Amino acid sequence: MFRTLRATLCACPFLLLASVVPTFAQTPDAATAPLREVHVEGAKILTEAQVVSLTGLQSGLQVGKNNLQTAADLLVQTGLFSKVNFSFQTRNGGVVVTYHVEESPRVPVYFDNIPWYSDSELGDAIRKTIPFFDGTLPEAGAAVEQAAAAVKDLLSSRGLQASLAHTVLANPIGEGNVQEFQIEGAALQISKLEFGDPALNESKALQQHLSEIQGKAYSRMAIDLFLTEAVRPIYLQQGYLRVKLGPPEVRLTGNPNQKLPDRIPIYVPIVPGPVFRWKGVKWTGNSVISEFTLTKLLGEKTGDVANGMQLEEGWDRIREEYGHLGYLEAKLDPVITYDDQAHTVSYAVSVQEGVQFHFGKMVLTGLSLAGERKLYAAWPIATTNVFDKTKFEELLLKLQSHHEQVFGELPVHYETVGHFLQTDPAKGTVDVLLDFK
Repeated sequence: MFRTLRATLCACPFLLLASVVPTFAQTPDAATAPLREVHVEGAKILTEAQVVSLTGLQSGLQVGKNNLQTAADLLVQTGLFSKVNFSFQTRNGGVVVTYHVEESPRVPVYFDNIPWYSDSELGDAIRKTIPFFDGTLPEAGAAVEQAAAAVKDLLSSRGLQASLAHTVLANPIGEGNVQEFQIEGAALQISKLEFGDPALNESKALQQHLSEIQGKAYSRMAIDLFLTEAVRPIYLQQGYLRVKLGPPEVRLTGNPNQKLPDRIPIYVPIVPGPVFRWKGVKWTGNSVISEFTLTKLLGEKTGDVANGMQLEEGWDRIREEYGHLGYLEAKLDPVITYDDQAHTVSYAVSVQEGVQFHFGKMVLTGLSLAGERKLYAAWPIATTNVFDKTKFEELLLKLQSHHEQVFGELPVHYETVGHFLQTDPAKGTVDVLLDFK
């Protein structure tokens, strides 16, 4: 005789929700049988044994439908799974259950202002509670709370009674989000920043920016942003395209058992690597703009030092040129190739030009009728004409900084201009929405 049970549970990334919709064979609610086997299907990050451990089920236990449902609830509550279905069979007086799972997206963990311990020490503390912790966590759920509790316990072991918060934030130095752990109300400051490259310590360009970070509240995120925005460009401009910055280290002298000072010196290891020279670029997928023009817009010359910052500006110039021609959704996919022996760099760039857009209509809110008439008169693109994004951005600049060039002596009162381009690829049109506040 076979008995089956199916339950579906879903977890949204920011608000944990669970719903159970069971369907059962006709069987008494209180019926139980020994659990023989637990299986898992669909897990890609966790192993079957790890998922089974999260259910709390063990072979030999007397289980009924409520026990199996509770185990499914536990899986969802961890936040590690966005969907859980399960089915069971009873045969020869025992139960075999299979959980079908879909894992939730994970984000990297980011320890912001916990200088007492290295990332590896904090990770080890979490692994004592969550053995399979790999440096990533879901955006919400019991696993996140358990990780936070493990970090807080580690701090308490050193006599630090701190309030620990965790927040999902946009990655300040990369793609996607991060799960940030931060001590609330910490009074720590960055006393100085020292670098592993002696030449950088003498850099006038860097000295102009050090005041932006030294003396400020201690924050790994602030330090990483500083390295990305103020330090990395110095190297990229000189062709050090594979420079390695950090991770930043807290370097203290004296008795390690003493209380950590409020002002913390930071050391940043730096490995500049070799200087790379420009070898060339190959384009595919382009038809509107020629290879010659694209290469010229990129701005690099064969044999010259590859200026990483100029490259970034070059990609922007190419996107702007496509926007000027009405290709608002053009995409570039540059793939870089390093020749570590010759110290040269080249790119293969796939271009998706997309649809050419024409101007449809403009929708205005927040202006008087007189103001609308002035703006319509100043609008530089006629209906059905190719939409020139460059002209649109020039008008935005006037509205935000020199509104008299649009409205003349007409009194207008607004602080900001919200703007949005609503594209319709099927029709090849774009509408402009401007909101004056």
